Amino acid sequence: MTIVDGMQQEDIWDFDAAQHYDTPGVGMFAPETLGPAVDRLAELAGGGPALEFAIGTGRVAVPLAARGVPVTGIELSPAMIDRLRTKADESAIPVIAGDMATALAPGKYALVYLVYNTISNLLTQAEQVACFRNAARHLLPGGRFVIELWVPELRRLPPGRRATVWQCEPGYIGLDTYDVLRQHVVSHHFRFGEGKQAELFRSPHRYIWPAELDLMAQLAGFELETRHADWSGAEFTAESSSHVSVYRVPPG
Repeated sequence: MTIVDGMQQEDIWDFDAAQHYDTPGVGMFAPETLGPAVDRLAELAGGGPALEFAIGTGRVAVPLAARGVPVTGIELSPAMIDRLRTKADESAIPVIAGDMATALAPGKYALVYLVYNTISNLLTQAEQVACFRNAARHLLPGGRFVIELWVPELRRLPPGRRATVWQCEPGYIGLDTYDVLRQHVVSHHFRFGEGKQAELFRSPHRYIWPAELDLMAQLAGFELETRHADWSGAEFTAESSSHVSVYRVPPG
């Protein structure tokens, strides 16, 4: 796995990160965020089995499995798998420990999905292309690969500046620092109370433009089926900050 600023994914998603990852009812666990994602993924699975790349603590997999969709996962972090196991055992949601770009799960699937910007955790273009190819090898003919990803916010980056603040609220500041030469960004999450001390969590990413993502899909044998601005099907426009892209393997 590629290293950025001395950080490796195996070290970032450790025990402490896993213990603080879940925020029940708020943030990415809020019903208005999670509900439409689960609804859409259940629809796309069409009654068939699903495979989640970077399943994490089961934020999406657990409610999707509760909807009757058989879900298997691939996950790099043992700590995240351990956290998932407090919610579902191996018989309910099997998980293969490994890198989503290379690890193999048994069987074939109607749906492979990769949500909440996680493909950007792969820090080179080659690894991201390998991820598409890994999705393709797991899919049945006509199967779908779904990616939820943010649109790089370089238009907000003033000339000569390397950082943008993307969220600022009481007790929290989120900012990104960019390396536009390598398409790398490091997200910084500052959390603090009324005292002098703040807690910092950092994660490196490689950002991907939608057109580059589509080319990666073509290299792996996919066709773009739909692209929307969110899980509810809003129109994707030049002003959209993120997208849900559905790629499909040709049926025959």
